[in-house]
Amino acid sequence: MGERAFWLAWSRIEGVGPTLLMRLHHHFDSLAEAWEASPKQLEQVEGFGPHTATVVASRRSRFHPDEILQEHEKVNPYFWTPADADYPRLLLEIPDPPPVLYYRGNVVPEENQGKVPAIAIVGTRDPSDYGRRWTRKLSDSLAQAGFIVVSGLADGVDTEAHQSCLNAGGRTIAVLGTGVDVVYPWSNRNLAKRIPEQGLLVSEYPAGTQPDRANFPRRNRIIAGLSRAILVLEAPHRSGALITARLATDYNRDVYALPGSLDNPRSKGCLELLNTGAHVILGESHLLEMLGAMPRLQVMPSPPSQLSLLDEQLTDLEPEIKQVLEAVPSEPTSFDVIAQESGLPTGSVLSALVQLELMGFVSQLPGMRYQRG
Repeated sequence: MGERAFWLAWSRIEGVGPTLLMRLHHHFDSLAEAWEASPKQLEQVEGFGPHTATVVASRRSRFHPDEILQEHEKVNPYFWTPADADYPRLLLEIPDPPPVLYYRGNVVPEENQGKVPAIAIVGTRDPSDYGRRWTRKLSDSLAQAGFIVVSGLADGVDTEAHQSCLNAGGRTIAVLGTGVDVVYPWSNRNLAKRIPEQGLLVSEYPAGTQPDRANFPRRNRIIAGLSRAILVLEAPHRSGALITARLATDYNRDVYALPGSLDNPRSKGCLELLNTGAHVILGESHLLEMLGAMPRLQVMPSPPSQLSLLDEQLTDLEPEIKQVLEAVPSEPTSFDVIAQESGLPTGSVLSALVQLELMGFVSQLPGMRYQRG
């Protein structure tokens, strides 16, 4: 039995969410080993108290990973787990990647490996003419420049982003809050048929999952995780697009916002983002210039598992150096932020970064900024 079966099996256990699953994987090096762990051993993992460990071990005993995988593949044959080489590489960088990611459409492995950058476009379900016009302009420009456009297939800005990308001959990814076989809203049924021909429908929910209000905010982390940058084109003060922007900041992704009028309530969220440090969108060429300055990702080898290969590369690192590396994201980040995230003295962080740079794990950029690769 491979790791794939255990990712699926663990995802079935109530009380073990994506964050705990990643902690289990990092602690035991594999979910197969974690499956055999005693309650006492589970307690050593952050987030597992004595009660939780005992309850989880009891629930785990009711499942048989090989049988779950065989039955699941009959109904949901197209899915990835973090054990699979084609699992989107960027999602592995967030603390709570979906343990199972279902897909429908045209898979391009280079995209999953991060060789082709994806840019998310999000915003209100009720945009103004201004918001719709600029969504179409920017999505069209991104598609023609070779970027993948990511959005959520909702009404409004999402719909305009997907349609404009497809019309320009580009590839788009729609992250759903339903199963990939369920269209919501129904008004986007024709769009949902087009997307798999030039891109992907993806979801962490299995086939047949119907719309549920709780699912849509959670899918926003996948939109942010899949993308190198997030564009917020119109968003009122209370908007799901702002959740995506906040998550993007947490994941060290760049956030861009379209400026709007103070008289337009739909622009208030964008203006708030700009006030707190988001990049301003000044036009198509300006945006493409900014995005073109993004450093290329260091592409990890694919087979047999991105997670296992990364773990093997890090095995020989000293604990302090590994701690600093874990604080360095794939996007350019200042030394001060890295030092704060690592929790180590400044001198120790500097020394570790020099060693990591010599080993090829980290690159230094102007202005005392660092990034993976």
